Amino acid sequence: MTSRFTRGFPVLFVLLWSTGFIGARLGLPHAPPLTFLSIRYVIVIGCMVIVAVVMRAPWPASARAWLHIGIAGLLIHGVYLGGVFIAISKGLPAGVAALVVGVQPLLTAVGAGWLLKETVLSRQWIGLLLGFLGVGLVVFAKLGDGFGMAALIPAITALLGITAGTLYQKRYCPPFDWRTGGVAQFLPTAVVTAMLALSTETLPVVWTGELVFALAWLVFVLSIGAVSLLNWLIRHSGAVNVASLFYLVPPCTALVAWALFGETFSGMAMVGMAVTVWGVYWARK
Repeated sequence: MTSRFTRGFPVLFVLLWSTGFIGARLGLPHAPPLTFLSIRYVIVIGCMVIVAVVMRAPWPASARAWLHIGIAGLLIHGVYLGGVFIAISKGLPAGVAALVVGVQPLLTAVGAGWLLKETVLSRQWIGLLLGFLGVGLVVFAKLGDGFGMAALIPAITALLGITAGTLYQKRYCPPFDWRTGGVAQFLPTAVVTAMLALSTETLPVVWTGELVFALAWLVFVLSIGAVSLLNWLIRHSGAVNVASLFYLVPPCTALVAWALFGETFSGMAMVGMAVTVWGVYWARK
């Protein structure tokens, strides 16, 4: 695989990852969040098993590897996606949900220096702090949208999940094939999410064209495409560099949410987005 080809992976990852919040916004009016995610995970596992068998991909070599990959998956997918979907189902706008999770790079930078012994350069700290400032400006500009703590707390939980999962995978998971590793990540995620859905959710799933489209998009574009890119980036880049990409997700999500759902953003939010992009440039320079 040429370096010219892989150089575009970070940009492609940001574009795909940003659409996950939009998919949630489309599908959640027709299904409870954890039930929706459980259906998504089962389809993803089925697709990944077929791909792995047909392509004869190598499976994790030991029970220990399965365990570590599974824990990372439970954090990255279960806690993160569960928190985001619950937050959006409780009225948090898709753009704001992306912005809350956008604080992740700063937390990851602290964790990378503490747990992974990675050197965080001064320009990376400057870039990360600029990104944090930009996200803060956008969140401040959106505070008048009328959402409460019941919607914010799941989003904050999602933030902690994706941060812990990224650090855990970088620290404990051996290199793994994206096809079989995806199965190892989604299996425990599907089991835990389904158990929570059965015990906490009672509303039925209403199968509409919008729900089917959202589910197909989240399965094939996000859970297979974007997650495979994330695993590749974690394996080939420093944790801080990977995490800094998430600063670009809120502006992308806010723009798409504005175009599709009319989620507006003010001049201050636009300034915050510009500061965020500049911070990412410095963090990844």
